[in-house]
Amino acid sequence: MTHDSERREARVGVLTTIGSVLSAFFGVQSSRARQRDFSHGSPALFVAVAGGLTLAFVATLALAVRILVATTAGG
Repeated sequence: MTHDSERREARVGVLTTIGSVLSAFFGVQSSRARQRDFSHGSPALFVAVAGGLTLAFVATLALAVRILVATTAGG
């Protein structure tokens, strides 16, 4: 039973990875979470999540700028 709980703790899931990447983006990630990520996380998953969140952030900014420009140019 202890082995199963260790295995569950060792795995870093997708939601945990998203939370860790968001925390790292804002600079508020704890050292405990960072240690967990580096020792048990999948580098490919972290790169994929970080890339996806970065693209979503840039797309949101681009959309906001387009809306603001269209709103101010029309008035």
